[in-house]
Amino acid sequence: MTQSTSLYPLLSGIESPADVRALPERDLPALAAELRQFLIQTVSAHGGHFAAGLGTVELTVALHYVYNTPEDRLVWDVGHQAYPHKVLTGRRERLHTIKQFDGLAPFPSRAESYCDPFGVGHSSTSISAALGMAIAAQRKGEARRAVAVIGDGAMSAGMAFEALNHAGSLSVDLLVVLNDNDMSISENVGALSNYLARVISSPLYAQLRAGGKRALRQLPAMRELARRSEEHVKGMILPGTLFEEMGFNYVGPIDGHDLRALLRALRAMRTQSGPQLLHVVTRKGKGYAPAEADPITWHGPGPFDVESGTIHKEKTTSPSYSQVFGRWLCDMAERDPRIMGITPAMREGSGLVEFSRRFPERYFDVAIAEQHAVTFAAGLACEGLRPVVAIYSTFLQRGYDQTIHDVALQNLPVVFALDRAGMVGGDGATHQGSYDLSFLRCIPNMVIMAPTDEDECRQMLYTATTIDGPTAVRYPRGQGPGVAIRAEFTAVPIGRAQLRRQGGSGLALLAFGSMLTPALTLGERFDATVINMRFIKPLDVAMLCEVAASHTAVVTLEENVVAGGAGSACSEALDAAGILIPRLHLGIPDRFIEHGSREECLIAAGLHAAGLGAAIERWCSAIAHLKPLRPGPRLAASGPS
Repeated sequence: MTQSTSLYPLLSGIESPADVRALPERDLPALAAELRQFLIQTVSAHGGHFAAGLGTVELTVALHYVYNTPEDRLVWDVGHQAYPHKVLTGRRERLHTIKQFDGLAPFPSRAESYCDPFGVGHSSTSISAALGMAIAAQRKGEARRAVAVIGDGAMSAGMAFEALNHAGSLSVDLLVVLNDNDMSISENVGALSNYLARVISSPLYAQLRAGGKRALRQLPAMRELARRSEEHVKGMILPGTLFEEMGFNYVGPIDGHDLRALLRALRAMRTQSGPQLLHVVTRKGKGYAPAEADPITWHGPGPFDVESGTIHKEKTTSPSYSQVFGRWLCDMAERDPRIMGITPAMREGSGLVEFSRRFPERYFDVAIAEQHAVTFAAGLACEGLRPVVAIYSTFLQRGYDQTIHDVALQNLPVVFALDRAGMVGGDGATHQGSYDLSFLRCIPNMVIMAPTDEDECRQMLYTATTIDGPTAVRYPRGQGPGVAIRAEFTAVPIGRAQLRRQGGSGLALLAFGSMLTPALTLGERFDATVINMRFIKPLDVAMLCEVAASHTAVVTLEENVVAGGAGSACSEALDAAGILIPRLHLGIPDRFIEHGSREECLIAAGLHAAGLGAAIERWCSAIAHLKPLRPGPRLAASGPS
């Protein structure tokens, strides 16, 4: 008997959802207990999303037990809560590799398992996707069900309500499970609530309700009175009136850790037709006391000691860019009462904790609502305030229309602090900040900056507040090179690049943001001139043309997709000036970069010193017959500004 079999006698025999359904119902609580313990032990050793998954153990077991997955489609929202699902669908032995290079994906992935019918990463997509699958089944005459599991946080996004509004108007078999993990179970999910849920979800109740509607159809006045009476009673004791009004049969709230209650409700709802919504209340971190007490800290911890609850954190010698931003925002708020901080549900990740405590009346967490965050900022700016939107690069994609129409078109002074720009690491392809330079630089009125170190980040953020129009400062995840940060603020000259190394080979390296560090290394290797471009928009066209006139070849380096990125902007400017010179654009290639550490993602994209150097060598060899590299006139050195 292996250790896995002895520690997890039931779980070790589960390789597919069919194995779960083969168990007698009396064994399900024991299976859930083993599953929870397995998650605790595995994540403690390797890190990963944690608290949300512990809260969905019983729900996951019940869903796979009642529904004929994967034939019945089970769509998870975001995926933080889907670790138990991965374990029960044949990925138990690989869970320790999650978020690691060549390991399991951090979220459900169609390419990874046939039990993942829809890939996710950003929130609030599950209802739309599951509705599409339900309609497809109806269209094809297939007797299968579609289930969407969405958390209460994800339900704060407008897309979820767009899908609910659509689904409620259709006669389609769809179950939405609202996983509510931010409510007190003791008061809201007691015996009375479970009793009401049993009554409302029972076939008898459904039959009586349907029969009553048929009988009252001929009596409009009585039908309206009955409808209002039913909604009045349910509205007083249940939070489901909104969903009922949208066309869903609402059941709940029920205890999401009570397997018997879950099985009873799911079995009843699986037999009913039309849109259904099951409201379950769970506790994030369920079964591990430290995570229950502080689910925010335990949302996605690194490796930790199970007994003491101590999370093992890597020691760092310099602040992260998120911390640099957070300190800057507090310093700015002290000197400028117009400063307002906005985040779409990313207070901790974006470095806004201290600001939220010190300036609560000027701090706005708008929940998972990126579109609203951007237009809300525009409204503040219209009235003379200085809103700062702290948002991950990948999440600004969701507020793109608002960035164009509501901010840039009106030339409003909104500052976008773009965190996690470039490779982010473990969260993978859905979260890589690969596109912001491309999708922002085509917008009129935008000013876009990319700092190369911690101090430049602080000064660029300050500079953004001095510009009477929309600005974006994009910075990477993690620590910078360790440059000392000046307390005073100094505005960076708009659209001015900076000479950092004068070379003699005739090769010029134009580096944007984080790519300056490897560019300086490569500058020594190739005896190349190195320019810190600093601004993507407006470009320092004068510097660019001077470099092109005094060098034989130009290479641009950016942590953004090559297509339409900063390098493309340089080529456009040179073409407009009528300057023909060999040029190579290095950046994120035209493919999705999967998960791993940030360093591994940079290597996969070819954006490490060795990869960049090899690419430059190949290119120089290819163009050597056209125009050999030669030194040109020396550039005038830029100052420290």
